[in-house]
Amino acid sequence: MNREQKKFVKRVKNRFLFKLFTITKLPLAFISGLKVLDLDENQCSTSVGYKYLNKNPFQSTYFAVLNMAAELSTGVLALLATKGRVPSVAVIIVSMKADFQKKATDTITFTCSDGEKLFRAVDKAIETKEPQTATVATVGKNENGEIVSACEFTWSFKERS
Repeated sequence: MNREQKKFVKRVKNRFLFKLFTITKLPLAFISGLKVLDLDENQCSTSVGYKYLNKNPFQSTYFAVLNMAAELSTGVLALLATKGRVPSVAVIIVSMKADFQKKATDTITFTCSDGEKLFRAVDKAIETKEPQTATVATVGKNENGEIVSACEFTWSFKERS
């Protein structure tokens, strides 16, 4: 990891700085209580709790809140892969797929272990000067370790002009 990437990891892992970031840039993540539990160049874990503001009429966590936590677990890795790169690389999500397997009634933790795919896509975008995509998976588990949701997100990377 380069210096900017190490700095980014440190900021994201700092609970105060991450809350400050969510208040200013991702207010719904702040309101929902999304947290980044762990982050390195290979994986990211995020969590979201079951609480009043997150629930649906079926007494479970609203699917959109689960998708925010899932996307965050992949998006933080995508941003990490672009930090400090010369030339600069733009990142945007282009696709997502989600499967819900169990009712979410407690804290759900999403883990994406596909950081290497994202870093390779950024490297290739810089090398070829062509947009590149990477599809990564994240799995959300409840406090008992049971799979609640499995999602795939496709990220696009393009060298900025």
